[in-house]
Amino acid sequence: MAVPVQPNRVLMAMGLDLALTLLSLYLAQRLRLIIPLGHPLNEANVALNWPVYVLTVTIWLVVLAQFNVYARRRARFRYESGLLTLAILTALLILAGALYMSFRQVSRLQFVYFGIINMLLLNAAHAARFAYRRAASNRHSWRILIVGAQGPALELADRILDQAPAEVSITGFLDDHLPLGTQVRPGIPVLGRVDQTVQIAAEKSVSEVILALPRASQERVLGLVAQLEHLPLQVSLVPDVLDLAWFMTRVEDLNGVPLLRLRESPLDGSARVVKRIMDIGLAALGLVFSVPVLVVLAILIKLDSPGPALIRQRRVGEHGRPFDMLKLRTMRWAPEDHQGDRAGSDGESWQNAMPHKRRDDPRVTRVGRFLRRYSLDELPQLINVLKGEMSLVGPRPELPWLVDRYETWQRRRFAVPPGMTGWWQINGRSDRPMHLHVEDDLYYIRNYSLWLDVLILLKTVPAVLSGRGAF
Repeated sequence: MAVPVQPNRVLMAMGLDLALTLLSLYLAQRLRLIIPLGHPLNEANVALNWPVYVLTVTIWLVVLAQFNVYARRRARFRYESGLLTLAILTALLILAGALYMSFRQVSRLQFVYFGIINMLLLNAAHAARFAYRRAASNRHSWRILIVGAQGPALELADRILDQAPAEVSITGFLDDHLPLGTQVRPGIPVLGRVDQTVQIAAEKSVSEVILALPRASQERVLGLVAQLEHLPLQVSLVPDVLDLAWFMTRVEDLNGVPLLRLRESPLDGSARVVKRIMDIGLAALGLVFSVPVLVVLAILIKLDSPGPALIRQRRVGEHGRPFDMLKLRTMRWAPEDHQGDRAGSDGESWQNAMPHKRRDDPRVTRVGRFLRRYSLDELPQLINVLKGEMSLVGPRPELPWLVDRYETWQRRRFAVPPGMTGWWQINGRSDRPMHLHVEDDLYYIRNYSLWLDVLILLKTVPAVLSGRGAF
């Protein structure tokens, strides 16, 4: 949850970041003279033309805005710092390409100095701004009154307490079924009944009233919205229709008629393009370095047990479309188990497929155990990523027979492409039963961002090297 953006503060923060970026260019220039790390230089050698300053400021302005650095306040500084750092690295990459095409006289060492100084100055500025917001949160708090104290209301309160910025606080709850003063959450009491909403909202000077009543109270909700219209506060609604909280939703205007579109993917527009570019770039690079390794592993697999080294497994991908996932064989080969598209796992029939892997599975070969421990059997899936059937990061590729047993809410994991790694891999891998993976997948979909993808990729490396939960 975010406090509404205040344009003046955003402009001031943006102006300060751009000023610090210009200062970083100047300091890099001075540092290049002081620490040349080579032959001595004079002022003329390191001086930058004014178009370089204009180009840099323009790139930083566009990139910081695209990464929504100013649009949302985070509950913890490490989240804000992570997003800011990713934005700066992206801007540096764009600037490096632009300088290569135009002002090649800018030295690489001076560029490195600029990147380091800019990273430090902007993170310091955002840290100071974050500390100021925390100090001022008691004086300028965004106070929320939640109408309802059951189901969606409690889930909403937990998320606000866990994720909302310091400026956000819950004043209390209103409910018809709990006694006055009941502590629904520590320090957050029931202040009255639902029909006292307008009175209590005015008395407590709340900034926002969130209506989280059950779907049977639709007429009552509409009445409260009308009654709150004259108060200077924000009114929000938590939908309790068909468990909408699990859906990706988007409000769209159709000739004046508002539509709440369900099953929206978080990968619309530029987000999908950026994710695809990252997939193609990293998968192509990974495949180039993996080819020699794959050749060696294929030879070892053939020497260890009869059967093909590379196998295809039917999986269910984005929008429920089936595809053949590539994988190195880790089990003893049983040709009768690979008739048609029913194979669940290499050497394992559809009928006998197990919903939870066993550590001591006798069908796994000696080489297969090594491959599984370090996830080397999944390297061929880089080809699936290049083909667009998978992504580097996403939900676990699912077996068709398991999908046939899915409940309705579980099918929402197909809103994005399946991934080679994901939130579930860095939170337990095979140690956890398959039905718990779906909740991890839905968490990833609801909280998708480019930074989350980068974070998962970074955490995958130690998870794979440790071999934790892999068998």
